[in-house]
Amino acid sequence: MAERDLRTLEAQLDSFDPAERSKALSALQEEMRRGRVALADPGPDVNLHCHTFFSYNTYGYSPTKIAWLGRKSGWGAAGIADFDVLDGAEEFLSASAALNLRASAGMETRVYVPEFADLVINSPGEPGISYHMGVGFPASQLGGASGDFIERLRGLSEDRNRGLVERVNRYLSPVSLDYGHDVLPLTPSGNATERHICLAYARKARCTFSHSSALGRFWADKLGTEPDALDLPEGPGLQSLIRLKTMKRGGVGYVQPDTGSFPRLEETNRWILGAGGIPVQTWLDGTSDGEQRMRELLEVGMSTGVAAINVIPDRTYGTGAGDEKPANLRRVLDLAQELSLLVVVGTEMNSPGQRLVDDFESPELRDFVPLFLDSAHAIYAHSVLQRKAELGYGSDWARQHFPDMTSQKGFFQTVGGRLEPRLEHLLDGLPQDPSPADVVARVEEDSP
Repeated sequence: MAERDLRTLEAQLDSFDPAERSKALSALQEEMRRGRVALADPGPDVNLHCHTFFSYNTYGYSPTKIAWLGRKSGWGAAGIADFDVLDGAEEFLSASAALNLRASAGMETRVYVPEFADLVINSPGEPGISYHMGVGFPASQLGGASGDFIERLRGLSEDRNRGLVERVNRYLSPVSLDYGHDVLPLTPSGNATERHICLAYARKARCTFSHSSALGRFWADKLGTEPDALDLPEGPGLQSLIRLKTMKRGGVGYVQPDTGSFPRLEETNRWILGAGGIPVQTWLDGTSDGEQRMRELLEVGMSTGVAAINVIPDRTYGTGAGDEKPANLRRVLDLAQELSLLVVVGTEMNSPGQRLVDDFESPELRDFVPLFLDSAHAIYAHSVLQRKAELGYGSDWARQHFPDMTSQKGFFQTVGGRLEPRLEHLLDGLPQDPSPADVVARVEEDSP
């Protein structure tokens, strides 16, 4: 297949039109069947923390695009984790199944941890507030209380955004946004983030000031920097500066969250479990007062259902990272193994320069590659078993059949390592209350 034609189809995977995305994927599948697209064999690389354009992806990637890139690049597993929504879950799971890629659908949000009310955890400058995740959701359409909770998250997010825009508009006048007209069209399902708002301000300023010199003077004055330092007219450097200077702590649009700004950790974990997911404690870099008490923080989370920890390795090693953060990363991964927690690893892709996948051959990560891959397999197995028979990681069935987290983790790793989407039919029609051995026997029937 000509490289130009391949690039055209891959670009169509990011269309806001779901029909166009589906059509492009079908065309790529046909090229795969004909052997006209080079695909890497599945290996140990995994990324279970990919934001899509349903929240914000710095490269504009859709759920289908991430599934395609993961399969093309030979990932062992892939996962999405959009902010405050599950809008892309079913599309991602469907596309991954079509490509025979192990997959999981997740969500990221923020929670209040009352036990750490006086300590900064991983939301800078915001004591008691923690980023938090759920992974392995079997579907995006949730009913009853589960549906009400996620709609509440969406509503809280929109209220924060509208208040933010109102405050920043006053400061950036005459550059002023209409939230519905200027911001919401930047995302396919109305779930805007601060990063969308920054892009909207950059574009509105470009339209307001017809000459580049006037545009430079405007932003230099408002952001307190020299015009030559700006990434005009709407580059990622400018957008990051807008966010830092107007929306983060100390900026004109910033409002310090209080105890009612986000749902509590316990409530959120109860929702994640009820919706069929796995609650995940997130970790930044181990330098905050809260993360220096990581064992205690994990024990608080585990008491309400946390069974995994998320790390973003690319932030903690490499040029400029020094020695402290890599050492912190190793300590938290050792702790995760001691506590038999799954490890969710990924790059996010919601900020310029972030990798498609981590460098697992680096000295800082290579010792942990089996842990990352085994965890990804376990989360994939959970997703399939929860969807087919409600036998997931946090199910009553799991609590009845596994005496401890070590045996539970081992079972799901085994199933996920032997299973792949083309073989998921082997788990159809499981008997009521099967034994773990019954499930393993099913996936051994036709496993490679």
